[in-house]
Amino acid sequence: MRADPPRSPYITPEGQRRYRDELAALWEVERPKLAGAVAVAAAEGDRSENAEYIYGKKKLREMDRRIRFLMKRLDEVQVVEPDGSRDESRIYFGAWVRIEDDEGQVRDLRIVGPDETDMHPANISIDSPMGRALLRRRLDDEVVVKRPKGDAVFTVLEIGYQPFDE
Repeated sequence: MRADPPRSPYITPEGQRRYRDELAALWEVERPKLAGAVAVAAAEGDRSENAEYIYGKKKLREMDRRIRFLMKRLDEVQVVEPDGSRDESRIYFGAWVRIEDDEGQVRDLRIVGPDETDMHPANISIDSPMGRALLRRRLDDEVVVKRPKGDAVFTVLEIGYQPFDE
């Protein structure tokens, strides 16, 4: 069995807020509601044939697993706050980057932690080949990204720490 590569511990303030909000909703709202429904189903008699009880217990286990994951991950992550003291002419964690490929296609990307890639279509993980290749690059740098189907070359057109205006 192959072990997953280690995930970077970095997260943006938005990513941390999303995890905290999800944890609070699960712990304070959803779990008590589901636990109450399971208790009502359990009071109906024979639990071995009670589909509502069996399904409720299964959902409760899944919810508890997610709660444990969120609590553990929130303890592990390091929030990277926007910092005006860094060299904003280079690409670092949290940067918005406008790149162009060798066919003239322009894309906007944001380098974020692995927990945040689903928060916005432009988000890419700092652990991805593209994320690693872009780190510490400057404006007009050519970036080579190694891919299974062959290397790709991109040019850095713009760097910012706020989303670009369309």
